[in-house]
Amino acid sequence: MASNATQYKDLTPAAKLDKATLNKMVWLSCQLQASFNYERMQACGWLWSMLPGLQKIHTNKEDLAASMTHNMEFFNTHPFFVTFVMGIVLSLEQQKADIATIRSVRVAAMGPLGGIGDSLFWFTLIPIVAGITAPMAMDGNIFGPILFFIIAFGVEMAIRFWLMYWAYDLGTSAIGIMTKNAKELTRSASILGVFVVGALIANFGGGTQFGIDIPNGESVISLQEKLDTILPCMLPFALTCMCWYLLSKKGWKPIQCILLLLVIGIVGCAVGIWSGDYTALISVPWHA
Repeated sequence: MASNATQYKDLTPAAKLDKATLNKMVWLSCQLQASFNYERMQACGWLWSMLPGLQKIHTNKEDLAASMTHNMEFFNTHPFFVTFVMGIVLSLEQQKADIATIRSVRVAAMGPLGGIGDSLFWFTLIPIVAGITAPMAMDGNIFGPILFFIIAFGVEMAIRFWLMYWAYDLGTSAIGIMTKNAKELTRSASILGVFVVGALIANFGGGTQFGIDIPNGESVISLQEKLDTILPCMLPFALTCMCWYLLSKKGWKPIQCILLLLVIGIVGCAVGIWSGDYTALISVPWHA
């Protein structure tokens, strides 16, 4: 009966949720992907995060059952931006909107946030923070990973709390505001992310160098020095392009590329092709 319901029985708008409940749902949203599966994606984590608010909004048990049922349907969005969708849906649930409308808004809101979140976080924030803190960790400074966690987790939680309150107060109007410039925002973030990735490849990939010297009378010609006069860091750039080609054009899996780079690094060092620390070869191009 609950699964076939089109609207709630008690259509009296509920009181606004208090800050304690909203805060609790923000923290619960950190478990969004704890029960991730390929049938409903993040649906279990979504309902778990929404449950404290739904229980306060729907005092009628049948309405609560209907709400829980449709909130267990397929759901997938960026985990850091999920509170934006939560705020909008909670606003509709509070007003006792019909279930079809809530479904439509939930689907409409979750889609664009995936691309926006990936561009802003996975391709921009995380590479930048990692680029700043990784050298500290590599130098043995324990503050490196601590700083990474503080910045990454701090930004994540700030975004979660802000989006929850902002979307809940604005309701469905927040969708238009958020997606109005989504294309430009995503493109700008992607450009910045690619720029940062390129810098990381040159910075960490510089240790991947040819160890081949060509005799030239009483002197020798360093192949690496000659390449550097043409394009510095040409080798890590070429390896990165190779990984991109195999992943995007040949359908390789990441683990296959990792194994290939491992073989190239070990064999190359064994026969004297590479010089210096070959670990850079197998660890850097991964930012591609």
